[in-house]
Amino acid sequence: MSRNPVVIAFLWFSASVAACTTSSSTPTPSTPTVTATPPRQAAQVRSWQPMGTHPEDYEFSIDKSVAHGGKASALLKSKSVTAKPFGGFVQSIKADDYRGKRLRMSGYAKAEGVVGWAGLWMRIDGPKVGQIIALDNIHDRAIKGTSDWVRYEVVLDVPSDAAIIIFGALLDGAGQVWVDDSNLDIVDASVATTADRIGERPRHPQNLDFEE
Repeated sequence: MSRNPVVIAFLWFSASVAACTTSSSTPTPSTPTVTATPPRQAAQVRSWQPMGTHPEDYEFSIDKSVAHGGKASALLKSKSVTAKPFGGFVQSIKADDYRGKRLRMSGYAKAEGVVGWAGLWMRIDGPKVGQIIALDNIHDRAIKGTSDWVRYEVVLDVPSDAAIIIFGALLDGAGQVWVDDSNLDIVDASVATTADRIGERPRHPQNLDFEE
């Protein structure tokens, strides 16, 4: 799997997230969250936590004025046009009930003025601290600019040695994105995975004529 900068950032900060998720189902961000005003942010978003390499440059809250379904959605937005990559929100669960199965994380997202990119993401971690087995942050089909509600999905295989499943959304740069009606469900082999396992090698040579 090709490595984009935010994938590399995920790999870099995974050790601290994995360390805390090993002992708890709720991860702690690797960088302390700094807020300019008393937070109506993560403390009020039950079961979710802010995350990222620069979470202090982003706000994560519940927006009761915008929703795809129901009466509210999650809102992730930059605090300024110079926001550093990246910020987001995350939830983690034990992999026990999903080992040996194919897992799909889906949700609806709406964007406004996203200068960089945004996306849903899911990661499968192994039992060792910092051991990332699979990751997809939809960078190759990212949310950009301004758009109405669109359904996105991430599909990964959960191997027998998986320990933690981590999922959420991220924003890289200026703009804002709403996420709503997310879901985590087991699917069969007819649903294709959206990313390979980290470090997995292809069975055959590829692009030998450099035309792709």
